[in-house]
Amino acid sequence: MGVRPAVTYTIGILCIILLIASIALLVTNVFVDIVDKYVKKEVQLKNDTDAFETWKNPPPPIYMQFYFFNVTNPEEVLNGGKPFLEEKGPYTYREYKPKENVTFLDDGQKVSAITTKTYVFVPELSNGHPETDLIRTVNIPVVTVMNRVRYSSLQILLLNALLIAERAGIFTTRTVHELLWGYKDPVLSAIHFFEKDIDDEFGLYYKMNRTDDGEYVFLTGQKSYKNFTTIVEWRGNKSLDWWTTGACNMINGTDGTSFHPLITKNETLRFFSSDLCRSLYANFEQELSVKGIPVMRFVPPNEIFANVTVNPENAGFCVPAGNCLGSGVLNISTCKQGAPIILSSPHFYQADQKFIDDIKGMHPNKANHETFLDINPLTGLLVRAAKRVQINVYIEPIAGFIETGKVKTLVFPVMYLNESVLIDNVSAAKLNAMLLQSEVITVIPFMIMGLGILFGLIFIILVCTSRNEVNEASEAERTPLLKPS
Repeated sequence: MGVRPAVTYTIGILCIILLIASIALLVTNVFVDIVDKYVKKEVQLKNDTDAFETWKNPPPPIYMQFYFFNVTNPEEVLNGGKPFLEEKGPYTYREYKPKENVTFLDDGQKVSAITTKTYVFVPELSNGHPETDLIRTVNIPVVTVMNRVRYSSLQILLLNALLIAERAGIFTTRTVHELLWGYKDPVLSAIHFFEKDIDDEFGLYYKMNRTDDGEYVFLTGQKSYKNFTTIVEWRGNKSLDWWTTGACNMINGTDGTSFHPLITKNETLRFFSSDLCRSLYANFEQELSVKGIPVMRFVPPNEIFANVTVNPENAGFCVPAGNCLGSGVLNISTCKQGAPIILSSPHFYQADQKFIDDIKGMHPNKANHETFLDINPLTGLLVRAAKRVQINVYIEPIAGFIETGKVKTLVFPVMYLNESVLIDNVSAAKLNAMLLQSEVITVIPFMIMGLGILFGLIFIILVCTSRNEVNEASEAERTPLLKPS
C-alpha cells in the first residue's frame, strides 16, 4: 500500500473519531459541567475570593435619586379639591454601602454583617439644591399625631391648642434637606417634653445617613450554590412581626444586591427589603446586553401589590386585618411607628386607576417607574438595577380637627426614590474576560466537530483525487499508442 492511501485512511479515521467525540461531549455536557462546577466553587462567601470582595465592597457606583412633589394648591385641597402636584428633582446622592463587622459562623457556612449606608450629594447629577429648594407637602408629624390621639377627647383638645399655638396644619413648607435628613418639629418638640420616647425631630431619612439597619446573617453558599447570600436572620430574628400571617412575615431570599450563580429563566428570585418592611420576588422578563454582558431582566410582577381579590395571599399585608386599600399600594404604618405611610411605585405605576385619578400630576410609565434587576445568569452578578419606590401619606378628615378641613380621603404622594446601579467599566471588562474564557471552554466540542468536518472534507478530496488518478491510468492503458508513418 502506498503512502497516499495510508494518509487518506488515517484522515478518514480521525474524522470519524473527532465527530463521535464531539457529539459525545455535546450530549454529556462535559465542558459546560466543568464551567458550572468552577462557578459554583468560586461563588462563595469566603476570604480571598472575588465573590466575597464584591459582596463586601460593591465596586459599581450606587446612586440614590429623590424626586419630591410640591403642592401648588393647598387651599383647594383643604376645601375638598383635587391636589395638583409638581415634581421636583432629582436630588442625587452617591450611596456607599459596604458590609462591616463581617464574622464567619458555623465553620464558614454562615456570615454575619451590617451594611452601613452613607449618602453624599452629587450636584452635577441633580436638578436643584437640597439646602435651598423649598417643598410644600403633607405635614407628616402633625398627621401622625392626629391619628394617634383621634380617639381621646382630652388629647384632641390639647393637640388643637398646640396646633393653634404653633400655627401648624396638615401642610408644611421645608427644604429638601430638612424633609430628607431631619428638622426639629415644634409639635413633636412639645410632645417630647412630656413623652421622651417620641423624637423631637422628623425626616424621611432621619438617622439613616452613616447608619445601618441592623445585623444580618447570610448563608455563604458553602453547602449549596443556590443558598449564596440568602438571609437567615435579621436583627436576631428569623421572621418579621408586622403582618398578620406567617407567610407575609417570612424573610425570604437575599438583600437584593447579589444572587446565586447559574440562574435560569423559570426561576423566581426572592429578596428582602427592610425599607419596604417585607420580602419580595421577581420573575424573568427578557434577555438583554449591558456593556457587552449578557443579562436576564427580572421584574416584580403586578401580583406582589395586588388587592386580595386578585392575590388572596396579600391579605396578611392588610393592616389592621381586613383593611385593604387596593392594588398597587402597601400600608407600612405598623413598621413606621404608626405614621400613616403608604408605599407604591412612582406615580402609582401599576396601581389602581383611582389613586392616579385622585391626584393631578401623576404620569406613570414603565421606563421611568418600574423596578428591575439585570443579572448575569452565569455568575449571578447584578449588572444593572433600579429600585423605585414612592412614599405617600394617608390623609382623611379627622373628627375634632378643623385643620383637616374638607380634605378628601387620599393616598397623598410626598416623594419617590430611584436607587440605581450600573456596573463600572473596569468591572465590566473583568467580567467580560471571564465570560469569554467560559465561552471558549464550552465551545470546545464545536471546535472538535469543526476539525472533524475539516478532516472529512480533506478525506473526500483525497479519495476523489485518488479515483481520478486511477481512472486516468486505466484510460491510458486502454488507449493504443500511435505508430509513426
